Amino acid sequence: MLAIDVMTPGVITATPDTPIIDLIRQMLLHNVSAIPIVERDTLVGIVSEGDLIRRAELGTEHAPSYWRVLIKTTAQLASDYVHTHGRTAQQVMTTHVISAPDTASLADIAELMEAHNIKRLPVVRGTKLLGIVSRADLLRALAARIAQPGAVDDARIRDAILVELRAQPWGGNPADGQVMVQDGVVHLWGTVHSEVERQARIVAAEATDGVRQVADHMDKRTEPDPLDRPNWPSAGRP
Repeated sequence: MLAIDVMTPGVITATPDTPIIDLIRQMLLHNVSAIPIVERDTLVGIVSEGDLIRRAELGTEHAPSYWRVLIKTTAQLASDYVHTHGRTAQQVMTTHVISAPDTASLADIAELMEAHNIKRLPVVRGTKLLGIVSRADLLRALAARIAQPGAVDDARIRDAILVELRAQPWGGNPADGQVMVQDGVVHLWGTVHSEVERQARIVAAEATDGVRQVADHMDKRTEPDPLDRPNWPSAGRP
């Protein structure tokens, strides 16, 4: 899935000369926490709730202090003043906007959100705004993925679990016979060194597409007894 598949299109936007009172009203009316600022179809900035909480009207702007004056240039101090006293979007907006192309993967989006500690990303094609991806959009995509896993045959499920476990430092490099699958039910065998390792193996199996249930036989035997095996394919191989 890509950014364009999960984004919210048709977002509320404003122009650089929009008064901040109108921005606030739009945020409250539409229950959004940020409004992209667009000029001639080009994304030029964004105004979020964070841009509006340090305001002179609320008495929440940073108080003048010796250290602030010492560590900041006069230009920076003047910019801070504009930000806390400005009356239009252009004066208070964040101009360095972290955005994602419409072809970005969900992994890329999650990385950007985490790296920049942000909750939403404008989605663009070139400089044109197409929509916004929020953390809530990622959660909806996750919920859909969990609720409707793809249909996968038992042999592929088993192979996918073995690949995943063997790629993990805690996976224990399981033998082929330590993972059995029948009708989407996974049977895990072998030994584990800790309860958290046991849980990690179970989670790896549960997270595999097509798995309906996981049966934990670990530590009971290193290999299942042939008499315990139903009529499943031999080690999952054709």
